[in-house]
Amino acid sequence: MVENVKELIKAHEGIKHEVYLDNENSTIVPTEIIEKMLPYYNKQAYGNPTLTHKPGWEAFETIMDSAQKIAKFIGAKILEEITFTPGATEANNLALMGSVFSKKDSGKKIVISEIEPIDVLHVSDMLKKFGFSTIKIPVDNEGFINLEKLKEAVDKETVLVSIAAVNNEIGTIQPVKEAVKIVKDKNPDTLFHTEASDAYGRVRLDVRDLNVDMATINSYKILGPRGIGALYTKEELKIERIIEGQIGTQKLWPGIENTPLIVGFTKASELTFKDFESNIDHIKRLRDRLMKGIFENLSEVKLNGSKNDKRAPDNLNISILRCEGEALTIELSLRGVYVSSGSACSRRLLQPSHVLVAIGRKFSEAHGSILMKTTRLHTKEDITYVLEELPIAVNRIRGIVGSTGVD
Repeated sequence: MVENVKELIKAHEGIKHEVYLDNENSTIVPTEIIEKMLPYYNKQAYGNPTLTHKPGWEAFETIMDSAQKIAKFIGAKILEEITFTPGATEANNLALMGSVFSKKDSGKKIVISEIEPIDVLHVSDMLKKFGFSTIKIPVDNEGFINLEKLKEAVDKETVLVSIAAVNNEIGTIQPVKEAVKIVKDKNPDTLFHTEASDAYGRVRLDVRDLNVDMATINSYKILGPRGIGALYTKEELKIERIIEGQIGTQKLWPGIENTPLIVGFTKASELTFKDFESNIDHIKRLRDRLMKGIFENLSEVKLNGSKNDKRAPDNLNISILRCEGEALTIELSLRGVYVSSGSACSRRLLQPSHVLVAIGRKFSEAHGSILMKTTRLHTKEDITYVLEELPIAVNRIRGIVGSTGVD
């Protein structure tokens, strides 16, 4: 396996241009963010923020300043509503388990959409061991939740509803504010969590306006470092810790805070929200150019997700018929174009994306999907290069399929 990977990497030598579009699963961290982080490893604020000495005080001040800034970016009321975690997976686990365990006498029903991220699905399934049941709300063929079904599902036994603000695979922007109102009207005690990692930095996100109780955001989705995310919890909300250890500056997530990563997350946020509208316009124009070029130059292509402005501006998920997605990602990689096929969380299981199946795609269509996301770092030249190489790669794979008689 290792030797095969080495050979594949070696095969990339001499590529004239590289375009990284797999920003769903990891991102390039800009140099200015790395440079911002470096001093916090050995020159300043490198201490434990709970200790009473200069490096500790500096770390404490840095973390509190970062929390204040992140809170402002999402419309939170106070910095104490922000808990830094090692990523979105940990934040989602904390949100779901911490909330239902804190309200274990309030009911045993959890409601989610059927296209929630893998970690949310897995946590809700795990909670069955503790006597909780999960209702999954269906979506239409563009990925929008059925609000009537949501209304029917919520009752006095419903302890938690979790619906992602923007779907990570197909970019559908959910009517979260309307969903929250429906839930709270049916049962004011039901908590509402939204996985907002793909909304943060792509659409306006105001947790107070949405009236959510909890929201997850993530650093790498906005070109920040991996290994850091955050959970917003409404000031008056009390949830339980799900891991134990040394309590630092945060009550909900024990351990020594990773100050450099928190700084990187904050810097990435500042760069994202500086000239926010201009950044969004840039990534949307590039995404639209990519989409238009694909549909003009390739036959038998289907768009997955919303066809209108209720789609995240960076997201392009397409199914290319008669072209297996994994084979296409390899072929494109050899040409310097890096995309993902389906969801990274499930691709090694050789199963189709649960999101694409939920919106009505056949298995062959789901397996032929690729996901691309534009960022403020991309250029017109990048998109031009992709549009030159993609048809060549697709035609090559379709040719192989046709010559073997496999379809």
